[in-house]
Formats: sequence, structure tokens, C-alpha cells
Amino acid sequence: MELNKLFDPQLAWESLPIVLEGLPYTVAISFSGMAIGLFLGFFLSLARTSETILLRWPARLYISFMRGTPVLVFLFILYLGLPYVGITFSAVTAAIICFGLNSAAYIAEIIRSALNSVSKGQWESSTALGLNRWQTLWHVIVPQATRIALPPLTNVFLDLVKATSLAAVISVPEMIQKAQTVIGRTADSMTLYILVALIYWPICIMIAAFQEKLEKKFDYYRK
Repeated sequence: MELNKLFDPQLAWESLPIVLEGLPYTVAISFSGMAIGLFLGFFLSLARTSETILLRWPARLYISFMRGTPVLVFLFILYLGLPYVGITFSAVTAAIICFGLNSAAYIAEIIRSALNSVSKGQWESSTALGLNRWQTLWHVIVPQATRIALPPLTNVFLDLVKATSLAAVISVPEMIQKAQTVIGRTADSMTLYILVALIYWPICIMIAAFQEKLEKKFDYYRK
């Protein structure tokens, strides 16, 4: 197959501004979803390890459900299913909630593992210094666990950025949806999908580079 039949550079260049119109939606959904995931995931991780059964088992059930069901199905439930019971979200809001609640389950397990990896002696030493449980958690345990959790949390964020392309199925005008608009006019799907892939790639590279800088910063303070 000739290369120009697989990828048309001229069409890609002409379509680039149209596809990039969807980039703000991709960025907004990704960062908003990750923020929700981090906030909810942190408290889920604490509930997951709580000695109180009324906290532990609901957290385990939530994490199991979110990790065991397709995110696309949950997206349809929020956007198409909830209106039947009188709850309606815009497409963008439904996408943010969906990715936020879904990512929280994975983030909770990452944070739980990171917190548990910190030596129990840190808890005992902090107690001896007069710190209560929450002071120890915020000022001693979390800073150490953050360095451990950074790489897997970055992987969750990278997956979240790429998963935002699923929002096209509920008419969110992100990059895939914009690309499909051009495809409907030109019938050249391969060029447009390759173009979208080439846009996502540098975004993910920048996120990975930011992760490396954060790791070096935490290594500096640890040393």
C-alpha cells in the first residue's frame, strides 16, 4: 500500500485546526476527572484500610465495581440512563463525573499500597513525638508515600487522557469527535485517526516528563 493512501499529509495539515478545537475538552475532562479521582481515591484508600466495617466494605465494593465494569458502560449509564430517573447531566459533565469516579477506584488502590509501604516505625516515632494520627498522616506518611505513588498515578492519568476519546460517543466535541466530522466529509478515516494519535502522543510525553521532574524533586528532599 502506498504511503499517501494511508496518510495524506495535506489533509492532515488542513484538518489540524479543526481537530485541535477539541483539545480544550480533552484537557478539561482529563484534569477535572483526575482531580476528582485523587480527592475521592484518597479517602477511599483510608476507608479501604479502616478497622470500621461500615467504611471498609462499602469502599471495597465500590472499588470492585468500578474496576470490574467497562468505563464506556458507566458513561452510558450516567448520560443516557439517569435521565429516566430525572437526573440529567450535560455530555461534558457526565464525562467528567464518569472518569473521575472510575479513576478513583484505581487511585485508591495505588494510594493504599503507597501508604502501607511506609514503615510502621514512622507511625510509632510520630506518636512518640506527640503527633496525633492525622498530623502523622499529613506531615509524615503522605510525603513519603507520594514519591512511591507518583509513577502509577501518572499511568492512571495517561490512561485517563487517552480514555477521554470515549466521550465522543456521547457527543462531547473533543478531538475524536472533531476528527469524525472531517471523516464524514472526506471519507479518509485513516489520515484523521493517525493525526489524532500524533496529537495525543506529545501530550503524554509532556505528562511523563513532568512526572520525572516531580520524582527528582521528591528524591532531592528525601536525600
